[in-house]
Amino acid sequence: MQKNFKLVLDTHCEVYDQLKPWMDDLFWKFEEHINDGKLLPGAVYIIGRHQFNLFSEKIIQLVNDNIIKVIYSSPSEGSETIVNHCQRCGILDLIKQKKILMISGGDVPEELAALCYENFLPKVLDYDENLQAIQEYQEQYSSIRPYKFLFLNGRCRLHRMYLLNRLKPLLDNNYAIWSNLDIKSGPIKLLDDHHELDRINKNINTNRDNYVKEQLFRNHGGWGEIYLKANIYNSTYFSLVTETICGYPYSFRTEKIWKPVAIGHPWIAATNLGFYRDIRNLGFQTFNHVIDESFDLIDNWEDRLKRISTIVEDLCQQDLAKFLEECYTVCKYNQQHLAELRPKIRQELPDRFFNFLKQCNFHE
Repeated sequence: MQKNFKLVLDTHCEVYDQLKPWMDDLFWKFEEHINDGKLLPGAVYIIGRHQFNLFSEKIIQLVNDNIIKVIYSSPSEGSETIVNHCQRCGILDLIKQKKILMISGGDVPEELAALCYENFLPKVLDYDENLQAIQEYQEQYSSIRPYKFLFLNGRCRLHRMYLLNRLKPLLDNNYAIWSNLDIKSGPIKLLDDHHELDRINKNINTNRDNYVKEQLFRNHGGWGEIYLKANIYNSTYFSLVTETICGYPYSFRTEKIWKPVAIGHPWIAATNLGFYRDIRNLGFQTFNHVIDESFDLIDNWEDRLKRISTIVEDLCQQDLAKFLEECYTVCKYNQQHLAELRPKIRQELPDRFFNFLKQCNFHE
């Protein structure tokens, strides 16, 4: 692979490992990089979210003065979340004009010059703890399970609040293993010790704290939810996954969906319009042979959630052991496809990246 430009990487740009063989320089503090006289005029800089938050005005000035070319890299964000962040940083119009490019973790409107990198998909299999949980799930596999479904919720979002309220009778009747980490969605609800990860912080005052995720996973960068625990899946028949996005029509696939896929758990995703279509386009199968998934194409998000809620309520009255059996082949296929797609996603990024620059005439 050849390039005719200099490439400078922020060590926290989240694609550093994939692109470092082609870099000419690196930095981990943009201000020090400039103050030390290391700025490379004409170079392409890939800058991560944290440094953009700190130095957006300076970065924008350098772009407008044609000193450097910049790619904003934040593949831990996607869809509505990354668009909102670009708006706050003052770079959304520059991305539309292709003066700044973007590496996103989810789909965005076509008017934005963005490369989508499935950042979360490969990560779920990066941890030995998760590989052990996957093995434990299979070893302990049983068609008789004490709860109906798994329903984990972090930050308050409208679709999570809606489902917590709509499904309250099921939750009150102990049909689910569930959590709510944000008081704005309702009372804080943590998992019990038997179902929770061993590594989490258990000294949380739920009567005082409004949003407890950072405290719960304080030793793991606030992202302790990447880890799998076999028994919450072996104790439930399916996962009700509330992804990050719901009302915005561009998919963003995070660890929330890849965890049940990785462990082999049937799932229903409460998320954006077209999410199932997009996940099938990645080569995964869904459960439309046992679930009516036509809700995926319901444009109004509240109507979509009403239909999902009805499906969950109906499933809870069915023979879920039979449902589990009918989902087994799809679950195993998706596990295998995830394992095969994981290295491919990372290996293909450099070619995709350089083609992206070429298409945007960004390196000339």
